[in-house]
Amino acid sequence: MNQLTCKCPRLLNVVMTLLLLAVTNVAWAVVDGVTSNTFNLTARADYVSSADGNVHYAWGYASGSGRMQYPGVTMIVNQGDTVTVTLSNALPVPAPVSIVFPGQNNVVASGGTPGLMTNEVLPGGGSVTYSFVAGNPGTYLYHSGSNPSLQVEMGMLGALIVRPASPDPLHQAYAHPGTAFDHEYLFLLTEMDPLIHAQVDALVTANPSAAPAVDTSTFRPTLWFLNGRNAPDTLLDANVPWLPTQPYNCVPRMHAGDKILLRVVDAGRDLHPLHTHGNNTWTIARDGRLLESAPGMGPDLAESNFTIRAVPGETYDATFEWTGKNLGWDVYGHAPGDALAPNEYAADHGKPIPVILPNVQDLSYGPHYSGSPYLGQFGALPPGQTPQGENGGYFHMWHSHNEKEITNDDIFPGGMMTMLIIEPIGVTIP
Repeated sequence: MNQLTCKCPRLLNVVMTLLLLAVTNVAWAVVDGVTSNTFNLTARADYVSSADGNVHYAWGYASGSGRMQYPGVTMIVNQGDTVTVTLSNALPVPAPVSIVFPGQNNVVASGGTPGLMTNEVLPGGGSVTYSFVAGNPGTYLYHSGSNPSLQVEMGMLGALIVRPASPDPLHQAYAHPGTAFDHEYLFLLTEMDPLIHAQVDALVTANPSAAPAVDTSTFRPTLWFLNGRNAPDTLLDANVPWLPTQPYNCVPRMHAGDKILLRVVDAGRDLHPLHTHGNNTWTIARDGRLLESAPGMGPDLAESNFTIRAVPGETYDATFEWTGKNLGWDVYGHAPGDALAPNEYAADHGKPIPVILPNVQDLSYGPHYSGSPYLGQFGALPPGQTPQGENGGYFHMWHSHNEKEITNDDIFPGGMMTMLIIEPIGVTIP
């Protein structure tokens, strides 16, 4: 049965989106995944939800006997590990499936039958096992190597993270101190053409004995995802029960002066320019290779950009810092004689805001405004106005700079969008 639902009225969609965008105080995100060197995956069919109120038939990789998920399990391994991935096929149609691992050398496939890119497995056809040594740290993509123009669109993809052989692999992206970070977040970028998914759903329902033949050259996406969700669902908790096939969220958090690592994967067919408000990022690696002039130099060739131009199939490791530097006023509201806050930009210490703030009744409030322009402080709000930024943090929208990609089926706001939250010192970030 085709479970695609009717669209909600556009006005209702916008209202619900804005309400959900306000509920960020419960939506903390880090890189979720499975840390191991052995993985058992199963190709399954299921449905994923989009934030415009629709559901879409999809194929994806499940962990063992669980439900498929979009994207597939984030596999987290250590440099030097021998990684073993065993794939079974439980799709409802006789379509072969497989996995390829771009960036990994000497991948050995055993079992199954030879396919165009690697060994494949049919439903009920046992399994195929892939093994390789994770030789280089970094962020990587994995995806189906069987009819990828259809199966990747249907959801058969995921991220692979290789931690470095270093004294602190949980806070260092590569084996060089110049790649150290405080917090890390995954940004896996995908798009969807709902019409292709609906066609596959209809064909499978009508004739499950045949692999669906769909013309993917008509591809025209109208939905865009971060870690398998569109905004505002990106801001919900990970593993919320009403999104059972979309377990991952995407909410970067930091303190002023922290350094966060963005692990960016473009798993789609289109360019996705990821734009970070608040500061530039420094791209320190591409495709799991450090941007260094010679081995051991560290990321001396790192690139500073206000937008990461994510190319299909490529991955990027980038760092981001924020202290309030060069704003021209003290973000903590200090008097000149007050002590410096940790990591405060000293040149702006004690400087007042260079404008006269309007009266409370003359202001228009966003849902995250605490009533004070200062980090970690609160002030007067109109009656009935409840601040959603419960810690008095600063919120910066991070999103695709291709403006159509921050919509859900042409409804703004949504799509490939989330919020960075800069928290006051003292607020715990897991």
